[in-house]
Amino acid sequence: MEYIWKDRKRHLGLPLSFTRYALSEDRLFLSVGFFSIKDEEILLYRIRDISTSRSLWQRIFGVGTITVVFSDKTMPNLVLKNVKDPVFVKELIHRQVEEMK
Repeated sequence: MEYIWKDRKRHLGLPLSFTRYALSEDRLFLSVGFFSIKDEEILLYRIRDISTSRSLWQRIFGVGTITVVFSDKTMPNLVLKNVKDPVFVKELIHRQVEEMK
């Protein structure tokens, strides 16, 4: 599968985590874990809202949090924590969502 974007949750600006995020043409992926891995997959057409936030520490390290709200009752939102360049990623997700609709 070819991804448009992928990253890891970052600590102090470095991708030292077992939480991975990815975006394809039609889905957003979340994978958490090392020994036992949990994968989540969200169809982009279900996204209702996207927002970003950046604390002072996140701004210092060049990361931020993206909150994605879905129309799915089993998983109403997804929080992508400590993502590098969160405004760019939010716009990238937004463009893909608009293409899917």
